[in-house]
Amino acid sequence: MKKAKILYVSQEIFPYLDETHMSTIGRNLPQGIQEKGREIRTFMPRFGCINERRNQLHEVIRLSGMNIIIDDSDHPLIIKVASIQAARMQVYFIDNEEFFQRKSTLNDAKTNEFFADNDERSIFFCRGVIETVKKLGWAPDVIHCHGWFTAPMGVMIKKMYKDDPMFADTKIVYSVYDNEFENSLNPKFPIKLANNGITAGDVKKLKDPTFVNVNKFAMDIADGIVKASETIHNDLDKYIKTLGKPTLEYKTTEEYIEACSNFYDEVLSDVPVLAE
Repeated sequence: MKKAKILYVSQEIFPYLDETHMSTIGRNLPQGIQEKGREIRTFMPRFGCINERRNQLHEVIRLSGMNIIIDDSDHPLIIKVASIQAARMQVYFIDNEEFFQRKSTLNDAKTNEFFADNDERSIFFCRGVIETVKKLGWAPDVIHCHGWFTAPMGVMIKKMYKDDPMFADTKIVYSVYDNEFENSLNPKFPIKLANNGITAGDVKKLKDPTFVNVNKFAMDIADGIVKASETIHNDLDKYIKTLGKPTLEYKTTEEYIEACSNFYDEVLSDVPVLAE
């Protein structure tokens, strides 16, 4: 097993959000990989329904303070952190008053309507993770993305930050879940993404940013794909087979930590990572 640094970028992590299949993986996989001797860092959005006092979140002043520009608007980046003592693991939270102070995650708690700016929230989250990792001076060998909310991460690393030596050899692993949303994200999603090295061609899959197209967009640029749910959308299942990329089939709770550890080695097979 190679001593790689694994960055987990997760849409949900338990116990900060309700226990779901995704949030349970977000909680247990980093711990399991850390216990195998690898370095890990873990990030998630600081959704407004997360109880900061109960979960003992606190702001990391030295990491906060920069602005992220989306669609010509400045959005201040706030970084918070909490610890899962039983796992000896820290979780970093990407926060912003405009995007993440609402008392729900992706849908309005009263109307259940999908937030119209979920595209910008997704962009802000991914950019925030990258900029925070840069400030930490921690170069990941693998970035493992969980959930469609993390979809912009791959194109940012491979295009926007392609000349940054910190990410020169970084591989992207993308986990596909069955967490479908109806309708589409904001149609301006690709326009907001297409800058700083990201071209219109890079984001053409997002012309109609449906759940299926957002996932296809993320998988196109990923170096490895994980089928994280037992059943995923049929169109995505078929699409994965056409890509010819390293793919980890669905694994049970008892199997997936060991399987993911081996999968990282497969994805990193052409990268000089120090062996243990």
